[in-house]
Amino acid sequence: MHRQNQPSPAKFGIGQHVRRVEDRRFVTGHGSYVADTVIPGECVGILVASQHAHARVVRTDIEAAKAADGVVCILTADDLAADGVGGLLPMIMPPGMSGPSTVSPVLVRERVRYVGDPLVFVVAETALQARHAADLVEVEYEALPATVHVEDALREGAPILWDVCPNNIAFELAHGDPEETTRAFARATHVVSLKVVNNRVSANPIEPRAAIGHFNLADERYTLHTNSQWPHGVRATLANDVFGQSESNFRIISPDVGGGFGMKAQAYAEDALVLLASRRCGRPVKWLSTRSEALMRDTHGRDQVMIGELALDAEGRVLALRARGLHAVGAYVFAAVLAPLEYSIKVLPSVYDIKTVDVRTRGVFTNTSPLSAYRGAGRPEANYMIERLLDHAAAQLKMDPLELRRRNLITPQAFPYETATHYKYDSGEFARLLDRSLEIADWEHFGNRRAASEARGLLRGCAAVFCLEAAGLLNEAMEIRFDPSGTATILAGTHSHGQGHETAYKQMVSEWLGIPFESIRFVQGDTDQVTIGRGTYAARSAVAGGNSLKRAAETIIEKARGMAAEMLEVRVADIEFDAGTFRVTGTDLMISMPEVAKACCNMRALPPDQVVGLAATGSFGFEVPTFPNGCQVCEVEVDPATGLVCVDRLIAVSDVGRLVNPLLAEGQIHGGLAQGIGQALMESVVYERDTGQLITGSFTDYAMPRAADLPNFSTDFIEVPCLTNALGLKGCGELGTVGSPPAMITALLDALRPLGVTDIEMPATPARVWETIQLARKTG
Repeated sequence: MHRQNQPSPAKFGIGQHVRRVEDRRFVTGHGSYVADTVIPGECVGILVASQHAHARVVRTDIEAAKAADGVVCILTADDLAADGVGGLLPMIMPPGMSGPSTVSPVLVRERVRYVGDPLVFVVAETALQARHAADLVEVEYEALPATVHVEDALREGAPILWDVCPNNIAFELAHGDPEETTRAFARATHVVSLKVVNNRVSANPIEPRAAIGHFNLADERYTLHTNSQWPHGVRATLANDVFGQSESNFRIISPDVGGGFGMKAQAYAEDALVLLASRRCGRPVKWLSTRSEALMRDTHGRDQVMIGELALDAEGRVLALRARGLHAVGAYVFAAVLAPLEYSIKVLPSVYDIKTVDVRTRGVFTNTSPLSAYRGAGRPEANYMIERLLDHAAAQLKMDPLELRRRNLITPQAFPYETATHYKYDSGEFARLLDRSLEIADWEHFGNRRAASEARGLLRGCAAVFCLEAAGLLNEAMEIRFDPSGTATILAGTHSHGQGHETAYKQMVSEWLGIPFESIRFVQGDTDQVTIGRGTYAARSAVAGGNSLKRAAETIIEKARGMAAEMLEVRVADIEFDAGTFRVTGTDLMISMPEVAKACCNMRALPPDQVVGLAATGSFGFEVPTFPNGCQVCEVEVDPATGLVCVDRLIAVSDVGRLVNPLLAEGQIHGGLAQGIGQALMESVVYERDTGQLITGSFTDYAMPRAADLPNFSTDFIEVPCLTNALGLKGCGELGTVGSPPAMITALLDALRPLGVTDIEMPATPARVWETIQLARKTG
């Protein structure tokens, strides 16, 4: 029996500004990364990749390479075929698809389809020896015509990548009612249309991909160290698709990961190759991507062309939306490429009350690196289309763009609201977001700032746009486990690679179980320790992981309640729990959660109905997505003499539901804004149009934003709790990226409109802006 006071967890509870506990090891150089991992006896692998965008492989000669100094083993497609090795299947199979175009080979034997297609894996004692031997591999090609642009791929006579897809169309997706949409357009007072291009971009995380494979002959188990966002997904792909073995034969360890952005959510050929090579040579094999290899072989994002049309009545209310998209999938249907295509049309109505739609998109094969999810995955494309289209409509109707948006917003009274693409929004206060954004942006004094810019020979523009995304996929499992000393450990099925999960989850558990924040341990990224996990992407972790943790905590309390009653010698019904303490109702008799946890692990006899130990797993599944949303205001200044665009201010007011940790949420929004600015103003993966050669193969050619290119972001949050999960969370990891490209480009066009400019493609580099200005002046 104990009488004691427990420390309040309020300082570290939900809603508090708690600094990330992970940062201490990161900023002091004590992070644990795959590249830093050294396994005794390891050797090094180098991938020989195709130099052609499209070619038949006539002959592969590895004899000179085998004789090179330090070579341990070499793998070819023939070796893999002899061992019965399979290929990599998509994480989500498009409807109606099957066949070779959906199987990405670990090594290619007969026909390469993009620069970077994997051909040979060379393993040597050192990286230098492996690279030297790789240079000795001779591959004879019969070059074939290539196509790298989605519109080119559909033209008559275009090179065909797959015989089963003679028009280069991989699959089609559609939502809406074409007949009703046609009728709405027929009765419209105004019809406007616009073609927009979403440029191809690369994720470029601070840590490139890496893998170490080790086959243990003693137990015939494979261990893979890889910097993945979804280690359990990697295990499933390798076990089921590549090796054809039980998942229990594989252990995937994903330690600290320096960024992923969707690109690291799937298994790659190199993950399989290091394991296959280790099995063959009997030693651990390490592979590390260079930055140039990453730009060539990592999955890319965006690469979409879309034409949108709006039908409006005389007052500017949208009657119907029609859209037709072409979205590159690259050389293979790989990983989660279905996701951006689906979201790019399903999220098109965004925050607007558009009751009738006919929206379609097609996935198109091109001789390029495969496409997959990249931060936002289709939501940025959808929001870019609808926001650009509304601005274009406002210009055509000679209406204030803000007024046009306000007239078409979904009102709070309309919730729950079902979109014409069959999404069900549970909550939102969109007009309130706009008002708060304009207030922070000092919108009413923009005219003064524009006059000041013009006095200096510069152009100034501003824009306010909305953004909305559908967040969350799959169910999740999270475990809370107490050890015999009474210390709690969180075993997370999600995977943090910069989001701050360790901090956020500890805040939750500290509040719910009333135990000290600092004493809670956190484990993730090891499939031998975490039984089930769905990884982190699609802004899912706070909702799926948090609600799973909540259920685990509730189960822990109920399990511990019986032991507490036994220890305090009362009925279970007389025990109440609050702030980490089990108390006998109406008395000062109490006992702490850690003490009860210790008792549950007691080696002596326990009550008959008490299981040894104290642990619980909670799970949560998405019945419907959550819908984070926001409003962004951008203001830019343009030098017409050079085309240089300066982002003067960028304001983001977001509704991500209940805030677990405002600092973490702000950081997530900041990162998303930076990536959106990168796409809008400078980033672009470029292939040579005729040959398919990668032109932007290094950071000399692929521009990345630096601190000097970004403004001091202003962020704020309006908490409108989500009604579809107990914690009221919506997610926030992708929202900044969803809104910033249309905010940037519409603000830029506002600045250039007095010169007669009505459109510009991303990225709006100084050269492109200058050329657009010159063309406008020339054409009058």
